[in-house]
Amino acid sequence: MGATQPHRAIFGKVMSAIAFACAAIALIPLVAVLSYVTIKGLSRLNISAFTELPPPPLVEGGGFGSAIVGTLIMVGIAALISIPIGVLAAIYLTEFSRGKIADAIRFATNVLSGVPSIIAGVFAYGVVVLTMGSFSAIAGGIALSILMLPIIVRTTDESLQLVSQDLRQAAVGIGATKFQTVVQVVLPVAIPAIVTGTTLAIARAAGETAPLLFTALFTQFWPTSLTEPTPSLAVLVYNFAIVPFDNQQELAWAASLVLVMLVLITSIISRLATRKRF
Repeated sequence: MGATQPHRAIFGKVMSAIAFACAAIALIPLVAVLSYVTIKGLSRLNISAFTELPPPPLVEGGGFGSAIVGTLIMVGIAALISIPIGVLAAIYLTEFSRGKIADAIRFATNVLSGVPSIIAGVFAYGVVVLTMGSFSAIAGGIALSILMLPIIVRTTDESLQLVSQDLRQAAVGIGATKFQTVVQVVLPVAIPAIVTGTTLAIARAAGETAPLLFTALFTQFWPTSLTEPTPSLAVLVYNFAIVPFDNQQELAWAASLVLVMLVLITSIISRLATRKRF
């Protein structure tokens, strides 16, 4: 026994070191991407980048203010569609549905979460763009909502399942109805996890390019209508990164950095909003 104990201690330290090394290696791609984008994009960030329109080829200066506004509009539309539907669907799965129906819905949600984003764009193009007769922010928002919906449903479903059954039974024991138990007891406890899942969904939607190429397309001007082509940061990065003009390429790197910052700010806000509930 005496000889075995040191071996166990050594084995534990070795495995801890291996786990730490793997965690550090996993962070290398994230740190490398963030560092490279920051270095390439920071030098081009200035007031004009946020307030001016994208420049045409061979023209210096310009910015991507319209793309920021367009991104916020379409992500906002997607959130208005997907968050209520996703949360209510997860509540139905966890609190009101059992057996094969719930299993079938969860399976369908898992399948939808694995569908390539370009498929969502093609679907929205066929259903919305062709019906409306034009590319639009509405079509872009619907395409992004399709990508957000399974993430919201899955994270909300899992967070509701983690709520203790004792809380539900206690609420029922004092005379609360099923609806009152869900709204006043279960949801408040699960809110932090739901907000975190919603943030992940918004972050994914904000960085998507393929669906917007089929639905919102792009424009060099400020968005003035929800039924017209709308610019976005992701499509601007795609358009400017492949051209041979230095000014546009610099703007593409700066827009990439802004896109990363928007995702970071969204995550920080969600953490601050739910900090007191953890």
